[in-house]
Amino acid sequence: MSNVSYYTAEGLKKLRDELNYLKDVERPKASQDIAEARDKGDLSENAEYDAAKEAQGLLELKISKMEATLANARLIDESQLDTSKVLVLSTVKLKNQTNDMEMKYTLVAESEADLKTGKISVSSPIGKGLLGKKVGDTAEISVPNGKITFEILEITR
Repeated sequence: MSNVSYYTAEGLKKLRDELNYLKDVERPKASQDIAEARDKGDLSENAEYDAAKEAQGLLELKISKMEATLANARLIDESQLDTSKVLVLSTVKLKNQTNDMEMKYTLVAESEADLKTGKISVSSPIGKGLLGKKVGDTAEISVPNGKITFEILEITR
């Protein structure tokens, strides 16, 4: 069963670049490592050969998973998104009702999430709790250390 995942143009490019790097740089390097280990003698007692073969297997698995992800990836057309409610790619200005602290998050696909840059996953507890809310709404979100209540102050793209 395929899981469709949605990406921004930037996120999709990053995914393609990483896949190309694995195929064009890492795959030949893994083959070279196997060839060098094979040249060192008896394969039945060659731990370096076994490690190189295992590393190649893991690399091929990673490549195949990325290819499957890319095959099911869909580009989000930002111009078609509604700004009246919180959706994927919405930038939301929130106010924490407990401590009156304001913060700004952009909701993105799980693979693009990066808290340092203010990008949170739509599948995270906060992301799920904000989806569909409008300016002025409050969202009570269950997080590992209890419940947090946020007021939505602003929604932008």
